[in-house]
Amino acid sequence: MPHATQHADIAAVAPVAAAELDTALRGGPFHVALRAAIAARGLPLQRVQHHLSRRGVKVGVTSLSYWQQGARRPQRPESLRAVRALEEILQLPEESLIRLLSEADDHSVLQQPAARSYRSLMEASGVLERLLAELDCPVDGGLHTLAHHEQVRIGARRKLAGRESHHIVRAHKDGVDRFVAVHHGDPGCVPERMAVGALENCRTGRVRWHHETGVLVAELLFGTRLRAGDTYLFRYGVEDGTAEVSREYARRFHLAGGQYALQVRFAENAVPARCHRFAQHSAAAPRSGRQGLALSGPHHSVHLVEPRVRTGIVGIGWEWE
Repeated sequence: MPHATQHADIAAVAPVAAAELDTALRGGPFHVALRAAIAARGLPLQRVQHHLSRRGVKVGVTSLSYWQQGARRPQRPESLRAVRALEEILQLPEESLIRLLSEADDHSVLQQPAARSYRSLMEASGVLERLLAELDCPVDGGLHTLAHHEQVRIGARRKLAGRESHHIVRAHKDGVDRFVAVHHGDPGCVPERMAVGALENCRTGRVRWHHETGVLVAELLFGTRLRAGDTYLFRYGVEDGTAEVSREYARRFHLAGGQYALQVRFAENAVPARCHRFAQHSAAAPRSGRQGLALSGPHHSVHLVEPRVRTGIVGIGWEWE
């Protein structure tokens, strides 16, 4: 039975919402059940955080947002304490959310939610913008991308081991001497343990990260100042390997134009059953343009090419056996 404790700012549960909540609590997964419970009670995340705080549990609104999206799962002792408190706050049966978390742990191949990384990035309360501001860098940095070839490596343990980016850019103003790279790791990543490497025609400058969201930004210094109209070619890489099992890789484009090629290469003993391309107009929009992609047998890789990038998100997803 639900807890008897009531809160003045919790609205009555509508029949449809109650039915959806009941279904989610019985079948999961955890993030769907949590989202349904919050929606059914009519509580904004700020109020949920307030109720947790009154119980001596400290959890940020960003974390709550990630949990209900499935971008991250509560794992630390303090987070699990918060889940038990949420059962009381949201008037749920005892152990209902904890049980769903345990079931997820028992099924390591549980399907991850769509667009987890980039949806959470858009929900991260300006984390990326703040990091860019610390480096005094606007979104485009005074550069237009003419071509971007990105290669992602998935290691033997099915984790994102690292990636390499090869850029050809053109300056649209005088004095540009750097590029700021953005890397957003998979759920559970540890950005402070990642390494940024300057591979060609650049060197690494300042690096900033945000642990909770898994966002890392790094300066790549050219060693020369470009004039408007100048082109430049450079290459860099990010060594990751700190997250949970990877199921997709996506890139968000703020500006249209230029060519983008994405290649995902899998370790020989970690080849997925199926791969597909996907796209989104924005992080909150539904996915579209799903298209199956064939793995190249000898090289264990799959790729897509966008001849001219549009604003939005494009990526490759895969399914493990």
